[in-house]
Amino acid sequence: EVDAQIRYIKIIGGPSGREVLLAGLKNGQILRIFLDNPFPLEVMRIQGIIRCLDLNINRTRLAIVDEANILTVYDMKKRQVIYQEPNATSVAWNTQYEDMLCYSGGGLLYIKASTFPSQQQRLQSGQGFVVGFTGSKIFSLHFFNMTTIDVPQSAPMIQYLERKMFKNAYQIACLGVTQNDWRTLALEALEGMNFEIAKKAFIRVRDFMYLELIHSIEERRKQGETNTELFLADICAYQGKFQEAAKLYQKSGHGEKAIQMYTDLCQFELAKQMMGENLKVQENTSEVKQLITKQAEWAKTRNEPKTACDTYLLAGEYIKAINIMSENGWTQQLVELCNKLDSTEKELLKICGQKLKQLGEFNYAADVYYKSEDYESLAALYAETQQWQKGFDLVQSKQDYKDIVYLPYATHLIENDNFEEAQAALSKAEKESEAINLLDELTENALHQNKYKDAGYFHWLQARANMSEAKRISHSDEDMLKFIDEFHSHIENAEMYYVYHEIHRFINQPFTNLLPEALFNMSRFLVLQMMNRTPKYISKSSTLLTLAKQSTNVEAYITARYAYDRLQSLIVPSRLQEFVDIGVLTIRGKPLQDKEELLPFCYRCSTTNPLINTSGNWCVTCGEPFVYSFISFEVLPVVRFHLDDDISDEEAIKLISSDTPRQQQNEKNGDIEVLQFHDEVEDSFTSCLVSTDESGMYSRVTVDRDMLSKMHWSEVVIKKWGPPLRYEYYRSLLPNVQIRLCSSCNQMFYAEDYELHVLCKGQCPFCRQAPSSN
Repeated sequence: EVDAQIRYIKIIGGPSGREVLLAGLKNGQILRIFLDNPFPLEVMRIQGIIRCLDLNINRTRLAIVDEANILTVYDMKKRQVIYQEPNATSVAWNTQYEDMLCYSGGGLLYIKASTFPSQQQRLQSGQGFVVGFTGSKIFSLHFFNMTTIDVPQSAPMIQYLERKMFKNAYQIACLGVTQNDWRTLALEALEGMNFEIAKKAFIRVRDFMYLELIHSIEERRKQGETNTELFLADICAYQGKFQEAAKLYQKSGHGEKAIQMYTDLCQFELAKQMMGENLKVQENTSEVKQLITKQAEWAKTRNEPKTACDTYLLAGEYIKAINIMSENGWTQQLVELCNKLDSTEKELLKICGQKLKQLGEFNYAADVYYKSEDYESLAALYAETQQWQKGFDLVQSKQDYKDIVYLPYATHLIENDNFEEAQAALSKAEKESEAINLLDELTENALHQNKYKDAGYFHWLQARANMSEAKRISHSDEDMLKFIDEFHSHIENAEMYYVYHEIHRFINQPFTNLLPEALFNMSRFLVLQMMNRTPKYISKSSTLLTLAKQSTNVEAYITARYAYDRLQSLIVPSRLQEFVDIGVLTIRGKPLQDKEELLPFCYRCSTTNPLINTSGNWCVTCGEPFVYSFISFEVLPVVRFHLDDDISDEEAIKLISSDTPRQQQNEKNGDIEVLQFHDEVEDSFTSCLVSTDESGMYSRVTVDRDMLSKMHWSEVVIKKWGPPLRYEYYRSLLPNVQIRLCSSCNQMFYAEDYELHVLCKGQCPFCRQAPSSN
């Protein structure tokens, strides 16, 4: 039982089975009633009749509405009135925030946080009794209709922010505010240096830029930085309050940061103004240079190259200014800058020269290189622009840069088929190995294109290059011998490709300008050479087929049979197989003999040799190699002889050139007077030709000084190879037969054949040298 009528009951919760009711009586008494206890406890007594009441979530404050529609809030601990509000008919505390309540009256809904002024709005139904308040939702009862009202918490949050109560504002925001309200809370907390609340609020709006700023400030504080004004300046700068930030930077003693800020914003006039106010920055030339550089970069971004260039020059950034001049083709400005630069500014002058070269101003570029003494770039410029004579004049005094001129010059010559001059250029550059590699590549290309005569010529050039290299490294016996072996190998390849060129033309073209005898001699020469080895791309089947056909034409039937027999053991191209089959059948009806005048004669041992010697291209009796005329490929009537070991090449030439007269005497034989020559040299040389060693084998022909002095110079042919090789000496045994020697390639020819070819072509058929240089 209670003392008066209960006007309002509020359930305030409690443990299960021990819930508590809060009852307001007509006599102003407020009781706390426990469900498991028959005795109510008096909480408070007021003057007047209680109309509505509620207890906050922490049970520290009690809100009461009396019959006079006055809302009174009491502090439960101190039993004191905190505040009062008029025009209230009902009240409810927020169940999620202890210091916020709502009340209604007169068709209006009021929300009040702490002791701040109430925020009001009209009830949707015009009337209603507030029975609950949770978060941002208010429950209003009108007769039997319960209405839920969503109310924003922006106003209470702002009220807390105005008083810098960031923690309370954050709690209010958690009840339900907009994204803009969260951002407002974050920024206010950040300006109020409450980084914890600011961080939480920025996380809500996912603003990582401000989160990075907060992290940076926290790290700086950990390192002992305590300048609050500097922190605030950074915050203002992030918020776009640049003038405030600049003032705070100045106030905190960090005016350079204000200058940096305006520089980053490309507000260079303000940056200069700040610089004028900051003596510390004026003394730091690097800061001034950085500002001017930034201004130039901004002008470049805005497509103002002239302003950017002038600004870069003012900042001393010459390289960037040079790049802008080059990009815009400002040749005159580049030249003027080069004239202003001192000759010690070698790097800048070099860059200017490169830019002028790119712009096609080669003369200006050369002047710049010469001013900076950059002879390497000058030589490269002459080479790139093919000003060869100027390059040659330069490297005469600057030998260190001859590679830069001569190597491109050699490449230029080779591209224009001037291989001789290219060889000379590479030799001047002392790049024989590069010359050899280049010739290797040319040889491969020629072979791929079936240009066998060119391939032979390139092999000859390689042989000559190897000889030059052997001469250069004569101090190393092993390396020198390697190059000499390469020399002989290339000479042999050159001869074989030279011959195979005609054979390939005969097989693959319908007509030929060569006589059958010449083709027969060529194919026989090549078959004999291939007894030991066959260079790549030379077809054995083509060579043997040519030999077989021409042997039949010149009546060398044994040789033709040999060639056809060899062909039957080879894989012949299908287009030639019919010719081979017909030839095999045809040759069976021919006599088993070779025409006698075709058989090669050895001028050393006077042996008539078979046309085919399976052991090689030499005499079957004495082993003397045959020497051929390199046009008709007939055997020449010459025999090689060697000098005694103590005779040098120079002495031998002097002895041969001495032209000692032969002894003569007159004798009478009846009525006839006979003139007789006593030619001792003929007898001694003939005895050398037939000399043998102890085993009965022919020994090499060796002559002494006496024999040399008695030889006539017209009978001797000398192949003058350069050092480290010795000269090769040959004696003609038929002096009436005129023989010509090319002094360049040392190949021998019948004089008539050689002279006719020179008249027609103007050059040696093998090495392509003009007669004037022979």
